[in-house]
Amino acid sequence: MAETLSALLSGQGLLCIEGAPMVEWTTLRVGGPADLLVQARDARDIAAVLRALADKGAPLVVVGGGSNLLVRDGGVRGVVLVVGEAMSDARIDGDMLIAQAGVPLSKAARLAQRAGLSGLETLSGIPGTVGGAACMNAGAHGAEMADIVESVDVLDTAGAPHTLAREALSFGYRKSALTAQNLIVTGVRCRLRPDDPEAISRRMADMAARRREKQPLTLPSAGSFFKRPEGGYASALTEQAGMKGAAVGGAQVSEKHVGFFVNKGNATARDFIELMALVQDKVFAMSGVMLEPEVRILGCDSSC
Repeated sequence: MAETLSALLSGQGLLCIEGAPMVEWTTLRVGGPADLLVQARDARDIAAVLRALADKGAPLVVVGGGSNLLVRDGGVRGVVLVVGEAMSDARIDGDMLIAQAGVPLSKAARLAQRAGLSGLETLSGIPGTVGGAACMNAGAHGAEMADIVESVDVLDTAGAPHTLAREALSFGYRKSALTAQNLIVTGVRCRLRPDDPEAISRRMADMAARRREKQPLTLPSAGSFFKRPEGGYASALTEQAGMKGAAVGGAQVSEKHVGFFVNKGNATARDFIELMALVQDKVFAMSGVMLEPEVRILGCDSSC
């Protein structure tokens, strides 16, 4: 199947890698191989993949920059479509940031800062793409993508393009209508606010300093591992349950920020899944709260 798909998609000029090790495509640095990985350069590439797979019955998984993602050790069957580095053009038009979906939030924030536009600096440290951040309504320090997204360009499962205004996106806590409707984001427009570039730069520097102080930036992680439960914080519950520094194999609850799981250097996806279950059990036994993973878990175990 992988060879057939590779021949089909490579023949259309798409950037294809057979057996791509997902450990190299995730910030957590775990994961088995994808049957076939395709790097999208623009919406036309994405549409070409969708059309080519329409009658093949091959599974399709769309990922961004690889953050907020846990790929199981058996890898991913079918096609992994990466809307990331190869699709990261962005520009400023008035008070609007217009970005391809693969633009890193950090790059978008720097571009906005140089243009004297505020609204992205609080989100600049989130290790994800603009498209992925719009899909999950990423947020930090009280700000979220819902505050600034004006509209998104998407493709439906047939490869047809649409533009959705903010009102159609049904933003909620770490969710939007985009994932529920299986839409693939190709571009995002964010309306920002004019401000002094130096003031924006100082706020970005302050946010970066806070992250260095509080987050385990020197070790691979997927960002916050659990969603915030109603009426509390996952990190507080994890620490109260005595799970700070807890480890399974090479996976560890960070000793610096218990909201993060980190890869100590030789972790497997199974290590992280077992650690997740351990933390969930301990927190539930203590508080009656079942923590839900914020990370997206996909793929199959090594036995499949």
